[in-house]
Amino acid sequence: MQRNPFRFNCATFGVHLKPFVLKNLFEITLLNRKRLYEILDTTPRGQLLDIPDGYRNNIWWNIVHVVVTQQLLLYKLSGLQMRVPEVFIEKFKKGTVPDGSATDEEMKEIAAFLVSTAEWAEEDYENGLFKSYSEYTTSAKITLQSVEDAIAFNAYHEGLHMGTIIALQKAVQR
Repeated sequence: MQRNPFRFNCATFGVHLKPFVLKNLFEITLLNRKRLYEILDTTPRGQLLDIPDGYRNNIWWNIVHVVVTQQLLLYKLSGLQMRVPEVFIEKFKKGTVPDGSATDEEMKEIAAFLVSTAEWAEEDYENGLFKSYSEYTTSAKITLQSVEDAIAFNAYHEGLHMGTIIALQKAVQR
């Protein structure tokens, strides 16, 4: 299969995300995070950590992964300090697999980060914290050239993982 020679992002077509579009993307992310919090809070630990046949990860991994990925895409690629401890970044970044464990403390910490990191990203954006951005091409072959591209892609990425979590929920309840 030939690699797609086209790079699609906001800058490709000279389109700039309007403030209300960014506001909507932040709101979508926050609503998604609140749903993830609910899942984390109400799903039994065994189901959170179970990796059903045919899957390579679990509900817990997907929840932490979206928090970690948002931090990498927005903060790290902008040259800013991430707000999530490095231990979570290393354990849940792209390409990792769950080790089947999670402490009560880790679950509480991630539960707190689900909403706070979404809110902080919006506040930090509104306060002009994101001044530079290192171009990055995602595994979906989408090139991000700005933090606005990253914010838009992050909403898409979190939606993909929400779909996976819903499928995992059904698989672990059988």
